[in-house]
Amino acid sequence: QVQLVESGGASVQAGGSLSLSCAASGYIYCMGWFRQTPGKEREGVAAMDGAGWSVYTDSVQGRFTVSRDYYRDTLYLQMNMLKSEDSAMYYCAADPSRSPICSDRLRGGPLKFGYWGQGTQVTVSS
Repeated sequence: QVQLVESGGASVQAGGSLSLSCAASGYIYCMGWFRQTPGKEREGVAAMDGAGWSVYTDSVQGRFTVSRDYYRDTLYLQMNMLKSEDSAMYYCAADPSRSPICSDRLRGGPLKFGYWGQGTQVTVSS
């Protein structure tokens, strides 16, 4: 059983930056970030596999950067140029399977991930 613990959520002004962390209890192949606002479906934001390949949803491309510290089993999300529409609960997700590949897993939605963290709130004020 893999446990995921997110941290780093906060309230920031539009245009600002924030860094989220997700500490896993062990190595797991595919790790990613999702976000959700009330009344909306959980949306895949970014993911990175065990080889370092990353994928992003279009709305964050060029502003967010996902990275991993494989020694510490930790996933990060550096968020720059934040917009009010980035406000959401951010969840860390992970899955040990290599099929489908991590990018397809993110695009496939939350049901493609077997492990979830509790979430960390990001609020961007304009």
